[in-house]
Amino acid sequence: MRILTIFFLITYFNSVSQNVTIKGKAHASHIGKEIVLSDYSDYVTYTKTKESIDTVDKDGYFELQIQTQTTKPVLISINNLVGKLYIQPNFVYGIYFPQVDSTYNNQEGTESKATISVYGKDSTELNALIIDFNEQYNTYFAKANERYLSPTKLNAVLDTFYMTTRKRYKAIKNSYFKNYVDYSFANFYSNTSRSKAYLQKSFIDNKPILYNNYEYMEFFNSYFKGYLKAFASTKTGGSIFNSINSFADYNDLRNQFNSDKTITNDTIKELIILKGLIDFYYSPDFDKHQVQSVIEQLYRSTPSVQNKKIAFNLLQTIYQLQSGAPAPDFVANDKAGVKVNLSYYKGKYIYLNFFSTTSDISLKEMQKISDLKKKFNDKVTFISVCLDDSVKTYKQYLKLNPKQDWIILHQATNSSAKRAYNITSLSGYFFINQQLQLVQSPALTPSEGIEYKFHALFRPKRKNTITGVR
Repeated sequence: MRILTIFFLITYFNSVSQNVTIKGKAHASHIGKEIVLSDYSDYVTYTKTKESIDTVDKDGYFELQIQTQTTKPVLISINNLVGKLYIQPNFVYGIYFPQVDSTYNNQEGTESKATISVYGKDSTELNALIIDFNEQYNTYFAKANERYLSPTKLNAVLDTFYMTTRKRYKAIKNSYFKNYVDYSFANFYSNTSRSKAYLQKSFIDNKPILYNNYEYMEFFNSYFKGYLKAFASTKTGGSIFNSINSFADYNDLRNQFNSDKTITNDTIKELIILKGLIDFYYSPDFDKHQVQSVIEQLYRSTPSVQNKKIAFNLLQTIYQLQSGAPAPDFVANDKAGVKVNLSYYKGKYIYLNFFSTTSDISLKEMQKISDLKKKFNDKVTFISVCLDDSVKTYKQYLKLNPKQDWIILHQATNSSAKRAYNITSLSGYFFINQQLQLVQSPALTPSEGIEYKFHALFRPKRKNTITGVR
């Protein structure tokens, strides 16, 4: 029997092997199940790493451990029920993992959120502070949401709440929490169309790069989404296409991007290039082998340990999705909301594509898939995944296109398809064999001639016609 007085406390903890221990009790419905502690290797590729595993014992208890030198959020999961806990080095945490609620779905690849309770916390403990801040935000804006506010007025309300929040937590010394608050507001402002100039001046310029702060990186990723691609489309950055497609030269690419004088921090510039190269790898405008070569050069040359880690994780993702690698399984919803696994179709060739109803280019390709299905329906299973956030627009698309009668699924918020195939744009194409291995990754689109690949693969073999040979 575990000592409850220890279990219910958060205490300073010195350990030879692990410096953070999580002692927990789970609801009786989880007895005998595996519980996993995971975290992200970085917050650009979001490469997830399993750190500790235990089995919930007959009394509901478990223990997990992790070594960390930084404060960060970790994920604790049983099956696909996942909760978040913020941990600090040299602590023991006592937590309660809740029961499955009625909205939980146990399909592989889906995730449902669990609210983890922390025992023994006082008002200055990090998780307690975060809960308090979120409650303050929800209370403050409950009244504001009852009436329409223009972006200008909404930003004024946010400004007032920002000042109120600073006063409320003035005495708090926890640096992670202070940054949590600041970059939560950065994300709020970003969603209310606050000017780019204000956001950059307030939250980026002359600020440290907080690689290990989830909220900072969430804002950073949102703010610089598509930044390098947009720069490459300008007169100043037009040579970036040649730096990659023609020369595969990272130094040339870096020199081209240095002409952007709005970003003065060299490490941030390199991080923006990394983010851009992720998009370029899956863009039809760039040669994926050339992009991969540029990433490898960046990995070898960067002086930044953090950027090197991100480049390494990015390369690992690319290698995993290369032709010949196993095709990642995933779950997505059909029009009835039923979960569908890609692995259901093992034993058949699969032409998998991702599309959005907001992308004219991907919609044109969907029309051409109709012709492919008529010709190869007996040999190839066609599966499309809609990337729309809205289930309504997905179902409306199906209703307006009844002749598109193959498997068309929806990337719901709890589905894993988009992440499994690292889809960062509004489309993507993959050709998969009967053993669920990637034959082409990314595959040719219908417009690019995937039909020729099908013809070559499925063309009947000619009999030997040499005289005297049967």
